[in-house]
Amino acid sequence: MIENRVTVRAAAKKFGVSKSTVHKDLAERLPLCNRALWMQVKEILEENKAQRHIRGGMATRRKYRGA
Repeated sequence: MIENRVTVRAAAKKFGVSKSTVHKDLAERLPLCNRALWMQVKEILEENKAQRHIRGGMATRRKYRGA
C-alpha cells in the first residue's frame, strides 16, 4: 500500500481478501505490531478518505457519459 499508494479496495483485490479485513488489519492490528509503518499507512488512508468524494463523482460521470 505504501509503495504504490493504492486504496483499501485495490489492496484487498491484490491479496484476495475483503475491504473490511484490509481496513481492520491496517487500522487496528498494524499499530500494535509496527507503529512506524502504521504512521505511513495512516497518511495514505487519510489522503484516500479526503479524495473519495472526487473519485465517486468521476465514477458517476463515467457511468452516465458511457466512457
